[in-house]
Formats: sequence, structure tokens, C-alpha cells
Amino acid sequence: MATEAYCVKCKAKREMKGARQITMKNGKPATEGTCPVCGTKMFRIGSA
Repeated sequence: MATEAYCVKCKAKREMKGARQITMKNGKPATEGTCPVCGTKMFRIGSA
């Protein structure tokens, strides 16, 4: 599963490493992972 998200630290769109589906507190789906370059946590709202 190759999910793209925006890395705030790198200021670029990158493929998430270790992406996993989660559910937010309000019940909506989201994807969470890490940036392969800097290791910062990445987050994308909505399911892909």
C-alpha cells in the first residue's frame, strides 16, 4: 500500500513508510505512517 502524504518537516509530498489505517476520535478513517527521509510522523485524513 503506497500512500502519499505531506511531510511538514521536509515540506514535500512523499510515500509513507509503515502506513497503517486508523480511526480518529470522531469515527472517520485516516492513515498514519512515517517519512522515509526524515522519520517524522505523517498523517492523512480519509481512507485510500
